[in-house]
Amino acid sequence: MATLNFDKHTVVVTGAGGGLGKAYSLFFASRGANVVVNDVSKEAAEKVVAQITKAGGKAVANTSSVADGASVIKTAVDTFGGITILINNAGILRRNMSDQEWDAIQLVHLKGAFSCTKAAWPIFRKQKFGRIINTASAAGLYGNFGQANYSAAKMGLVGFTKTLAREGAKYNIKSSAIAPIAASPMTETIMPPEMLAGLKPEFVVPLVAALTHPDGPDASGKVFEVGAGFVAEIRWERSNGALFKTDETFTPSAVKEKWNVVTDFENATHPNGMGDKDPTALYAESKKLPPNKEASPPVRFDGQTVIVTGAGAGLGRIYSLMFASLGANVVVNDVSEKGANSVVDEIVKGGGKAVAAVCSAEDGETLVKTAMDAFKGVHVLVANAGILRDKSFTAMTEKEWDDVIAVHLRGTYKGAKAVWPIFQQQKYGRILTTASTVGIYGNFGQANYSTAKAGIIGLTKSLAIEGKKYGILANVLAPSAGTAMTQTIWPQEMVDMFKPDFVAPVVGFLTSKANDKTSGRLFEVTGGWAAETRWQRSGGHGFPHNKELTPEAVLSKWSKITGFSDGRDTQPMSTQESLQQLIENFGNKASNDEGNFIDPEDPPLVVEAKKRPLESTEFTYTEKDVILYNLGIGATEKDLQWVFESDDNFQAIPTFGVIPQFAASAGLPFDWVPNFNPAKLLHGEQYLAIKAPIPTSGTLVSEVKLLEVLDKGKQAAVTAVVYTKDKSNGKLIFENQSTVILRGSGGFGGKKQGSDRGPATASNTPPKRAPDAVVEEKTLSSQAALYRLSGDGNPLHIQPEFAAIGGFDRPILHGLAFFGFAGKHVLKTFGEYKDIKGRFSGSVYPGETLVTEMWKEGDKVIFVMKVKERGTVCLSAAAATLSGSGKSKM
Repeated sequence: MATLNFDKHTVVVTGAGGGLGKAYSLFFASRGANVVVNDVSKEAAEKVVAQITKAGGKAVANTSSVADGASVIKTAVDTFGGITILINNAGILRRNMSDQEWDAIQLVHLKGAFSCTKAAWPIFRKQKFGRIINTASAAGLYGNFGQANYSAAKMGLVGFTKTLAREGAKYNIKSSAIAPIAASPMTETIMPPEMLAGLKPEFVVPLVAALTHPDGPDASGKVFEVGAGFVAEIRWERSNGALFKTDETFTPSAVKEKWNVVTDFENATHPNGMGDKDPTALYAESKKLPPNKEASPPVRFDGQTVIVTGAGAGLGRIYSLMFASLGANVVVNDVSEKGANSVVDEIVKGGGKAVAAVCSAEDGETLVKTAMDAFKGVHVLVANAGILRDKSFTAMTEKEWDDVIAVHLRGTYKGAKAVWPIFQQQKYGRILTTASTVGIYGNFGQANYSTAKAGIIGLTKSLAIEGKKYGILANVLAPSAGTAMTQTIWPQEMVDMFKPDFVAPVVGFLTSKANDKTSGRLFEVTGGWAAETRWQRSGGHGFPHNKELTPEAVLSKWSKITGFSDGRDTQPMSTQESLQQLIENFGNKASNDEGNFIDPEDPPLVVEAKKRPLESTEFTYTEKDVILYNLGIGATEKDLQWVFESDDNFQAIPTFGVIPQFAASAGLPFDWVPNFNPAKLLHGEQYLAIKAPIPTSGTLVSEVKLLEVLDKGKQAAVTAVVYTKDKSNGKLIFENQSTVILRGSGGFGGKKQGSDRGPATASNTPPKRAPDAVVEEKTLSSQAALYRLSGDGNPLHIQPEFAAIGGFDRPILHGLAFFGFAGKHVLKTFGEYKDIKGRFSGSVYPGETLVTEMWKEGDKVIFVMKVKERGTVCLSAAAATLSGSGKSKM
């Protein structure tokens, strides 16, 4: 798989002074992108920029608030000429729940994402390309104790994402949401150190890179959970639901009778919107049903006081009339004095009890005071108030955004906040909030509305968690009904068909004493039909927890990450359930000192071979050994940093990493392989990762493990992995993966295709252009004699008679020797690298000239090595991953 690079892309990362934002910035810069590092901390932002530029990357700091998105995006345009990728990552935590803290959370998370996206949107549209990542959270998806403000904001971003995906589709603007868990300045305040240690931001970054790359998968509108090496998609799952006859027998008592049908997920569906349910067909079918059976005793509200917001018309009016008819005292709230008083009069004339509260739904204190003054108590809150300010995202004004968020989301919060102490004290309360299918699935022209309605889902789930110990139940309804609002977007016949009357009975049951269990749940209701909607998570994929994760590796497992048909899916109902699978992945370690690399496709002989304990080897060396190796791969007296131990920059050429491990990998037994003949063994590929600075002397311990065995028919391909550590401190210095081809040893029924191991298995196809650099170097006629002193004493490289047995007319140069030459050429041309890989495609005779052709692609240098005299290729599928983009000073 080709390396994903971001050359010519400009990435804006908000909240990038630390944690995830910093990790995003460093990664994208390392892959060739221009990066705008936004953070309100000037010092933090400039530190990240300095780190990027020191490594040869391009970055600029921006210290504007994300609420001033125009300023953030202007920095990208002014500095780099545009923007292609926006990562809305900025966030804060506020554990208390004052109005100021509520507003601060919504400002940074929701308004910030809106403002930055709004500024980038016209650029994305014009260039017909854009990628947006919005940062949700498990707390938003499932709710969490003490985080009602944060949950609301994070779930709001899911609704925002889904609408952006719909509006951006025709312009190639793709928007995805992630719910990451990673160590950051935020999570440090709420997570223990032992958990933080396993939650590196680097386990989140590769998914975001895969989602934002032009060649990445189409995941627009999708949501992913990611952390600790685990990645999974989540989607909505809806019960088949229950259908009621829409006549006078459709009451809360009838809903109670069929509640188990409403919440039954057998034969569940996985909708992307309400479109899969034909509302006309539902309505017609309900008309054919017999009268609804009613539960006994009937659902009643005698002696209870119910507050209904937005109750001057539409759904709120019908709710109020229903509650009054069932014995409740009703506080009818509306900003319209005429509307509120009209409903009160209607109730009173019918023999009920009601009072008007003419104020904004945000004025929760007035709502509660009205209830207490009139009825001396409050037991139920139905947060129903809402407005529409529909506009395409291009045309939507900041005021239209703010007004919708204020009425829907802040109004719901303020109502709940006002009734909460009363509910706590009396150890009883019912809250019913109002979402929308637009909040669940997104909808064109309703970015503000979908965000607010999704935010209400997150808020309600947190309220349910916090209210449990006090007998407070909170649920959220997504109704479709003909109202004053929907009249502006529905044809009249639809409005007439979908009466609010056909939603109210579900509201009645959920807010009654008869409901003593259901809380924190989401329900869709329309035309006499009611169903529950919940999250379904794919089985996902857990990557090794102690190994670098790459976007290429993520893409290699995309079908598992997004697959819902393999029986591994789950339905997390809480943040704790969600985190369980991520935390379980802590034990997924790709290390030879824990477990093994058994694959489900391995036959018994391979399984047993992988289980076989193997002895570690020690390699003690001095500066003299380092010089000898460097000379063996062409260093000369002019390269003092490589041949003179007293030089200030004395060092080993990085490919020295293949030397300490040689005894371990060469000692791997093959007696378990059928028809093994050592004379038919060929060195196929070598991958070396440099994990830490290379000591110029010391004792290293190498531990070998059988990594992968492939049955290629007439031959076997066997890969060993060797971890080389410093004996004095246990620090990992090198990782080697060596693949050998065993001719005549196939046909044992083993695995056919190898796993994607990122850079270790990349195909590294050279671009179709002239090389960016070419290095020629003639080897010595004594090169093999010199190199063998570094440990590989195979007579094939020194004795003519033995070489003849192998089919060569004279001794050949070691493959790892010309591998080292190639590594030296990359180092001198492009600078330090953190890994290097190559496939041995031909032989080299000492004295021949090596030609290394190199192409720089982002942070990767792809190269091919040829023998000049014969025009043959000796190293292919080769590349090195740079640790910085700057030129070497050597």
